[in-house]
Amino acid sequence: MARSGLATRLYRGEAGLDIIGKRKLWFGIAGVLVLVALLSFAFRGFTLGIEFEGGNSFQVPASVGTLTQAEDRVNGVLGSEAGGAEVESAQTIGGGSGEFYEFRTAELSPDEANAVKSGLAQEFGINADQISANQVSAAWGGQYTERALLGLIIFIALVMLYLIIRFEWRMAVGAVSSLLLNLILTAGVYSLVGFEVTPSTIIGFLTILGFALYDVVVVFDKVQENTRGITANNNQTYGEAANLAVNQTLMRSINTGLVALLPVGGLLFIGVPLGAVTLKDLGLVLFVGMFVAVYSSIFFATPVLATLKDFEPRIQAHNKRVLARRGAIARGEVTPKGAPRPATGGQPTDAEAAALAGAAPKVGARPAGKRPTGARGGRPSGGGGNRPGGAKRR
Repeated sequence: MARSGLATRLYRGEAGLDIIGKRKLWFGIAGVLVLVALLSFAFRGFTLGIEFEGGNSFQVPASVGTLTQAEDRVNGVLGSEAGGAEVESAQTIGGGSGEFYEFRTAELSPDEANAVKSGLAQEFGINADQISANQVSAAWGGQYTERALLGLIIFIALVMLYLIIRFEWRMAVGAVSSLLLNLILTAGVYSLVGFEVTPSTIIGFLTILGFALYDVVVVFDKVQENTRGITANNNQTYGEAANLAVNQTLMRSINTGLVALLPVGGLLFIGVPLGAVTLKDLGLVLFVGMFVAVYSSIFFATPVLATLKDFEPRIQAHNKRVLARRGAIARGEVTPKGAPRPATGGQPTDAEAAALAGAAPKVGARPAGKRPTGARGGRPSGGGGNRPGGAKRR
């Protein structure tokens, strides 16, 4: 029979990818990415939107000219009416007949904002009511951030509680560490790219947490199924059972991630160039967060769980028994169950018999009792009792 292709084996969970065994590699990759993100936080920081930094925004119709030309003229008005203030960011909003240019500045006083609006109307030769002016205080952004952080803390606490009740505390630690990795890497990409942090960004961060948690719970549920009663046999270590679970759910995780990434990618890479720029912040955080969630659920959460389980004495003892048994089989000291008997008369060698006789019983298995003889399990059949020759003839 021809060997199945990789895609077929992935769907069947038979790819045999050694994900748990290479956990040091995945931890190293995650560590490097986290370091890059932290360095970006320290040296580049974040580009805060007007909602968090405070300031004024002015929207003028795109019919006044190109964005660059309009920005130069707005800077001229700001220089004369607002004490030398400048445009901090400019972007195009909407499309077609409803297309506008939005210019954001530092926070201006009410008198300065009104003077700038009148000056823009005169500069562009349009009515003042065609210009939209808004002012946002930095205090609003601080309150919004505080609420978001409170929601994040409550979410993580509830997730920890649920996972401890549903699984165990080690799985809870693995899941939460995966969520934190997701947040740090997504924020790192946001910092490197330089997109503005807006309320849409915060909403996107909270959204990807639910997606990432769903994927991790699916994998952990399969891990729990594969490792239930694992110490009752000496054929598989905990890490190997967890690795099998990851392989069995690998294609499901990939499919779920692709289905989620396709519409978000369409929004980010197609919708934004066509004019949906107000959604670029949400699109970027969702795209990066969902992509990292797939990586973290496969290559980080379960390896963290397996590492924590390796410190559990019960699992340590079990893993040692498994490895010791494999070593004995490799040396020919033990014949594995179901293997053909040796060619020397069909009987095991002295070394095999001694190893089998001294082998420790499986954890959780009942100790084997004496084999019963006869129909009643201790007395020979035939009614002769314990006397070898039966009843004496008279």
